[in-house]
Amino acid sequence: MEPTSSPAENPPVYCVIQHESKRQQLPITLDTVRQAQDCKYDMLTTPITTPSFHHRVRTLLSAHFSDLNLGHDATTPTVSSLSATDTSITPSEAVSQLVGVASTWVDLSSPDPIIHNISRQVLELEISYASFCGLANVVVPGPKLQYGCSHGEGVVQYAYAIQELLALSNYTQISIHLPMMYHPDQDRGDVEDSLSLFMRQEYVEEGGKSRQDCLGTWDAWHVIRTLCRYSSRLFVALSIPRHHPAIHAQSRWHSEPLRLLSLTAQTFLPKPDGDLHLTRTTQALIHQYMRLRTPPWILLCDVGPIPALSNPEAKVSHANGFISANVLNDAESHSPTPAEVTQNDHHISRTSTKYKGPTPHLSCIRKLQQKSPMKSIIEQFGAWYQDYLQGPLQPLSDNLESMTYEVFEKDPVKYDLYESAIRRALTGWASEKKSGSSPSGNIVVAVVGAGRGPLVTRALRASKDAGTKIELWAVEKNPNAFVFLQRHNELLWSSQVHLVQSDMRSWDGPFLSTSTQASQPYHSHHPHAKSHHQPSSTPRHHKIDILISELLGSFADNELSPECLDHLTTHHLNRTDGISIPASYTSYLTPIAAPKLHADIASRTPNDPTAPNTPYVVMLHAIDFLSTSPDEIDTVAKGEPIIKEAWSFTHRPPIPINKDDDTPSANSWMKMRDATTKSHNDNKHNTRSTRLTFPIPHRGCVHGLAGYFEAVLYDNIHLSTNPKTMELKSPDMMSWFPIYFPLKTPLYMPDNSLLTATLRRCTDGRKVWYEWMVETYLDGYAAASCDDNRNRESGDRSVVKGEVKGEMKNKKRVRLGVSEVGSSRGSACVM
Repeated sequence: MEPTSSPAENPPVYCVIQHESKRQQLPITLDTVRQAQDCKYDMLTTPITTPSFHHRVRTLLSAHFSDLNLGHDATTPTVSSLSATDTSITPSEAVSQLVGVASTWVDLSSPDPIIHNISRQVLELEISYASFCGLANVVVPGPKLQYGCSHGEGVVQYAYAIQELLALSNYTQISIHLPMMYHPDQDRGDVEDSLSLFMRQEYVEEGGKSRQDCLGTWDAWHVIRTLCRYSSRLFVALSIPRHHPAIHAQSRWHSEPLRLLSLTAQTFLPKPDGDLHLTRTTQALIHQYMRLRTPPWILLCDVGPIPALSNPEAKVSHANGFISANVLNDAESHSPTPAEVTQNDHHISRTSTKYKGPTPHLSCIRKLQQKSPMKSIIEQFGAWYQDYLQGPLQPLSDNLESMTYEVFEKDPVKYDLYESAIRRALTGWASEKKSGSSPSGNIVVAVVGAGRGPLVTRALRASKDAGTKIELWAVEKNPNAFVFLQRHNELLWSSQVHLVQSDMRSWDGPFLSTSTQASQPYHSHHPHAKSHHQPSSTPRHHKIDILISELLGSFADNELSPECLDHLTTHHLNRTDGISIPASYTSYLTPIAAPKLHADIASRTPNDPTAPNTPYVVMLHAIDFLSTSPDEIDTVAKGEPIIKEAWSFTHRPPIPINKDDDTPSANSWMKMRDATTKSHNDNKHNTRSTRLTFPIPHRGCVHGLAGYFEAVLYDNIHLSTNPKTMELKSPDMMSWFPIYFPLKTPLYMPDNSLLTATLRRCTDGRKVWYEWMVETYLDGYAAASCDDNRNRESGDRSVVKGEVKGEMKNKKRVRLGVSEVGSSRGSACVM
């Protein structure tokens, strides 16, 4: 049998929905759905109400305004409940394959209160009935933004109406149909027979001209979802134009909850051979959005009817796809005559378009699906972890399960880099002809926090490759993992490794006595006590030459690597030539928009009050970097994210001294060691704080801070999760996901604003936790910078960047907002 490919190797699933604005074949039956699926569509849309309902509402509204014109004191009319003639939908098997479309002729954002009220009543009736019928997804038209000289004033009342619609059902999901960017022309052409045509002139002030705005519709969406409290049942149906907005607008939508990507016939371009294609930028955009953890559905709007439904005489038994059971059952028992074949072929050629096939737009999408780029190693590994919040590990207080170790060990990149660092350290040590700290002169290597032993295996291999003899120690506090190490030492390592079961913070270091052998394990059951199950003869301790650990967390120090290594580097590392692998590590921060993560945390908060104060480990995917460099080409490449250094930790002997313990430098080191030991009791030397300011070129909403790290293992061998350097330093490494510091309440920022992030690493000697806050500012050059942004979007690049930077220095900042202080003290890491 041929081996089947893994899901990560298969192209992503494209759920394609056929939509007709004026669908004729109603109601949609199960047979209709099957015929659509034979054509390789997955689902269909259906209007919730019929034209007769539209006519009834227009008549009601017209009569009401006639009464008002006659001077009658008429109250706001009430739209009566739906009747059988008002809708074609009924609960049926087909409903699960349908997406409901609410009436597009309503105007929820209208400044005329009567039109708004009638529109709200219409949508309430439609959503309520759709929920009754079992429609799980309904598309609602987005708000109209421009009314005369007024722009965006109706968004809030629109948002309140959506909030009320969500309350009508516990499971129906609402997708708001929005264009990717705001263009003034989009509000000029009203839907045919729209209720907005009845709007009274006293509610519209003529004049004013709005301009194109890349983030105009995102602004409206932000107001809607904020007022609806990031409801998990509220989504975006995003209309993709042929000509795309600037790249920062495209990436902003990538971070939002996309349910549908809407494509019209105008989005496609013809090819000389009769096929259709999409521009390269559109293809890249769809590929990007389809890599989300939950890919959006693709809505093909008005690209032609389903074959064999619009022309019954030319029934197509299988339309460029699979034959359904229904079609087979309905097939005629006899073969067609040549005359019938000729007649059918003539009819099809006469009614078909210039494009190839009965469904050319759908064929284009299916070809695009097959051309989907392969996922990277990291994407394949983390397919189920995208935007999934995980609490940080507490390896000091918890004993990890074997499965957790196994996940870490699946990363060959990390261990290859560790092995290279160990081999280079051993080679360098030997080339300098330095003697090891072992009584036999061998180099003493200690792997602390050995887990199941992957670094032990790599150390032995590096020693063999370097041709250098070592005395290898492995220290592990987890009693279950220690059993695993003993078995490995016997079966794989030829009993070459000295095993110690102990907390590394209380280990007295390597020792040798007449009764010890590498194969005999040593135990210390109390984490802060001396190893008391040692040989009866007095051991002679010696120093560690190379100290190896893999204690790094997603923010480098968040799993207490500094606290774990303090004791060893201060007391037991070779004071003149000792090497720590890693030698140092640096943490980095950047502000991000992460609405999906914010919604997830908000949903957890009622049952877990610490949720908004927890730094989460998460594979960040549906996010937008808010602080980017200005080097941006409008629709091709976004400026690089600005990611700034927060702080660093370095591990090395406290001070180099002479080997003669009676020298003044030795006495100085002893005093320093005593002072350090005293400091270690309260851990104050491991506190850190930083205050970083980031430029925000385009308006947005900050939901939290993303944290990364870079580590120097040895010499020029590095580890990195920093998006700007990871491909250079450790490509395809997947051991660590970023850390996310959430804000309890997101902060909105205008164009060309500044964000200052404050982060502190705190301790009380027993626990370690983080505290963080964000401040937003409008700097004095904001107005000019906004004009500069508009020039960028229109192609005018005459503004000199140097002049902007120079003038900003002399302008006073205006504080716009301050976040609440986040603190992980309630879920702090126990030392």
